[in-house]
Amino acid sequence: MKVTYHGHSVVAIETNGTNIIIDPFITGNGQCYLKAEDVEVDVILLTHGHNDHVGDTVELAKKNDALVVAPFELATYLGWQGVNVHPMHIGGAHTFEFGKVKLTQAFHGSSYTEEENQRIVYTGMPSGILFTAEDKTIYHAGDTALFSDMKLIGERHSIDVAFLPIGDNFTMGPEDATLAAEWVQAKQVVPIHFNTFPVIEQDPEAFAARLSNGQGKALAAGESIEL
Repeated sequence: MKVTYHGHSVVAIETNGTNIIIDPFITGNGQCYLKAEDVEVDVILLTHGHNDHVGDTVELAKKNDALVVAPFELATYLGWQGVNVHPMHIGGAHTFEFGKVKLTQAFHGSSYTEEENQRIVYTGMPSGILFTAEDKTIYHAGDTALFSDMKLIGERHSIDVAFLPIGDNFTMGPEDATLAAEWVQAKQVVPIHFNTFPVIEQDPEAFAARLSNGQGKALAAGESIEL
């Protein structure tokens, strides 16, 4: 399994011939070197409805005839736009041909802003994602504050790599993310959701260095790890 970080919270997974992307905020993401028109994807996994996470989902899904897996209200909203969706909700899991997806809690908001209409559309509860394939498990925490049930996530799942936000202001900052890494007990922890905007500027290398036993691994945009 190949896992690639593309800046902000964008994570791509290649497994068993399937291309998966999580929170594909590509267009307008200064940290991302991808071009949406060049991305080939089979499955899109979404943590919540904020514009910097939904990103290019509709365009990618239509161009590639991709399946979008998202929390129920967000999936419904995207389905109304002609996208092939599979709705889920927190605590639920589903085994697809490409792997198992389980949604976890995340403490944040979830809405899509239609700027042209000056309207905010409620898109349900935010979530994190546990994705398992090839006997490997990835935890993408989405946008979240620190919460104590991260201990439970770590106790109940053997996590190979966890993607944790460190940007502060909107999510956990480095201090809280350090504790989250301890609780989640992943073999590797990759910081996400930083430096895209001035208000979330952080030093990912400094964060990674804080973690024990070489657990932290800061990835540059476009850099991959093999699991």
